[in-house]
Formats: sequence, structure tokens, C-alpha cells
Amino acid sequence: MARLFDKYKNEIVKELMEKSNYSNVHSVPKLNKIVINMGLGKANENKKYLEEAVKLLTDISGQKPVITTARKAVAGFKLREGDKIGCKVTLRKKMMYEFLDRLISIVIPRFKDLRGLSPKSFDKNGNYSMGISEQSVFTEIDHDSIEFPLGMDITLNISNGTPSGSFELLKLFGMPFKNSKSGEQN
Repeated sequence: MARLFDKYKNEIVKELMEKSNYSNVHSVPKLNKIVINMGLGKANENKKYLEEAVKLLTDISGQKPVITTARKAVAGFKLREGDKIGCKVTLRKKMMYEFLDRLISIVIPRFKDLRGLSPKSFDKNGNYSMGISEQSVFTEIDHDSIEFPLGMDITLNISNGTPSGSFELLKLFGMPFKNSKSGEQN
């Protein structure tokens, strides 16, 4: 099984139960899924953007993405209902933990001038979202084959989570968060 799943099962659950006084193993925050989304505003102008995004997301995630379409027309963006506007992939179980391991140990350290991730990116349910402005930080990508710089949003969906509980969970996984007081990394 994935290294981070074993770490969660054997170490993190016990530590979270002691720290936060959870009464039951099932009440401890748990990573449910990871959603990687690429929104492509220029997909209407040039179909190559969408083709490249699908190829990149397949290489990064290891599974084929779903094409997302516009739900309603927006004249200001020259967008019609049903137009293809991006792609996304949802990772669960083993694939999710393997992607998280690569994200924490390889991808995030390659960010330029990183002083830690923002601890303010949690929603009220404890889900964490982050944006990556360029796909070149992923080792699966051949830098010579990149035609267009494409960004992506990564959302970590956490069940039984509160912002503080989810923060502790991700910190124990090894996410490099900024220290809220001094701006230094935890």
C-alpha cells in the first residue's frame, strides 16, 4: 500500500486522538479524495489547449481526466452552454496517497521562493485548496514538450474535518505550512 496511508493508519490516527481528544477512531479527520482541476479560459480559441491539458493531467495523475463543460452561457467571455472549458481528475485510495506523497516530497519543494504554504486556505469544512501556476514543477512532465504554461487547482477533501483538525492532519502528513506568527515554515 502507499507509504502515507500506512503512516496515517499507524502513526497519525494515534497522534491526532491524543492531541485533539477524539473519542473514536472514526471521528479522526481522514483524507477522502484529491481533485485536480485545470480551467482553460482559452480552450474555445484554440483546441490544442484542451488536448495538452488532458495529456498533462493524465501524466501527472496517472488516470484519464474528465472534460468539464460550461453550465451556462456568459456573453462577456464568449462562452456558450456546453462549451468545453477544462478538465479534472478525482483521485481516491491508493492513487490519492501516492499523489499526495509526490506532492509533499517532490513537487512543493520545487516551488520558487517557497516559505511555506498558506494555512488560511481551508474552507469551513476543513478542505484544503491550493493553486499551482505552472505544470513544470512536476517531474512527470517533459519540459521540452510544454507548449503552453498551464496552471491547476488541487483540492484535498477531508472528511470529519474542521479547519484546525485538517491543518493538524496535513501537518502530520508533512505539508510545509507557514508559521502564522513569524512567517516561517513548520
